[in-house]
Amino acid sequence: MLEKLGGAIKKATDKIANAIFLDKNLVQSIVKDLQRALIEADVNIMLVKEISDKIKQAAIDERIKEIDKKEHVIKLLHEELLRILGEHKNLELQKQNRIMLLGLYGAGKTTTISKLANYYQKRGKKVATISLDVHRPGAPEQLQQLAEQNGLTAFVNLTEKNPEKILKEFEKDLKKYEVVLIDTAGRHNLDKDLVKEIKTLNKKIKPTERILVMPADIGQTAKTQAKEFQDAVDITGVIITRMDSTAKAGGALTACAETKAPVYFIGNGEKVNDIEEFNPETFLSRLLGMGDLSSLMEKIKSVIDEKGQAKMQKQLEAGKISLTDVIEQVKSMSQLGGFDKLKGMIPGMNNAKIPDNLMQNQQDKIAKWEHIIKSMTQEERDNPEILKKETKRISRIAEGSGVNNSDIRALLKQYDMLNDMMKMGPDMDMSQGMDEKQMKKLMKKFGKTKKMRF
Repeated sequence: MLEKLGGAIKKATDKIANAIFLDKNLVQSIVKDLQRALIEADVNIMLVKEISDKIKQAAIDERIKEIDKKEHVIKLLHEELLRILGEHKNLELQKQNRIMLLGLYGAGKTTTISKLANYYQKRGKKVATISLDVHRPGAPEQLQQLAEQNGLTAFVNLTEKNPEKILKEFEKDLKKYEVVLIDTAGRHNLDKDLVKEIKTLNKKIKPTERILVMPADIGQTAKTQAKEFQDAVDITGVIITRMDSTAKAGGALTACAETKAPVYFIGNGEKVNDIEEFNPETFLSRLLGMGDLSSLMEKIKSVIDEKGQAKMQKQLEAGKISLTDVIEQVKSMSQLGGFDKLKGMIPGMNNAKIPDNLMQNQQDKIAKWEHIIKSMTQEERDNPEILKKETKRISRIAEGSGVNNSDIRALLKQYDMLNDMMKMGPDMDMSQGMDEKQMKKLMKKFGKTKKMRF
């Protein structure tokens, strides 16, 4: 996601920081690299020129001492990039929430609704989805299917073609939910019929939020689209999809900032957990290869619900886990998505080379481990230490599960690693994530003293 832009910004920052003096040629070279990267990311030409002029002006400003100039220019570049990304604004839930999603054909509304439903359900909210898209063939069926696949609640009527009647049919049921996510119809463009329909629904639903869903690859057209939807129904925010598949997402992000439409979330994949809150500061931090631990912790919360977090917290306090817990934790982490998505969130891991088949290897390993556990006694599952003392048990389990002794020892190593993490401190709160000190301790323990094996 925008890796080339991130590389160019980091290169520019390093050039400034390492320069003895900021002469005219160096500044011109830095500005030219930045301009090329920003334009390739589809950022508006006028914004690119604005940033370029400010950097050039700061570099020749004789009022700033040379020793402070480099820091000043780097700070200015950072501030300008944050400015064009827009202000950070959270989608703040009320006691009862009706969130209406709008957008044109192909934006990804229905998939995004399921992602949002999963996002809030994992955070302990009572969530329902409803399909009022009566025009796109298969839209209600898609919402229903996604709900069934991910343990979500969906209200659909497969035969009714009047969205107002569908809404009336499920009105009483919807009142039982804290968060109701509403899928509306799209069109190829914002024509009079679509405007009329969403205005009518807006009056009937009285939504607490009206969110426009746009794909990242529409680039600067996002500015026009955001303005048109704002004029029609006064949108309160934006979700940008397909952030994983385009290098031109800069256009959509900056266009939304220009129209003062806050970006609440970004979607970065097809899986139900591939959604995250948009925070310009942490987004920029990730672009610069500095990681984004807060988004990583939020992503973890998307796959481990509040009950799971509470259970893990109890285990932390007791300092005791079983082999079944180990597999559940590995499964949860596998749901976070590919390691290419995660490594950008971990400081220092942005340029790490991860094998393409790593995720498949993890799935195969989990399946093997589940077979191993089925061949164990309950005592062995709960107290794996006895397997190290009585190695004959390992041979028996290997024979019963059709694996090698080394596979069982690999599972025991994973157990030891998770156990070590739990012993890092009784104050580690899994529901809040690790603090910086704990993360550094973990990185040191498993990054430097243990060889990473895949």
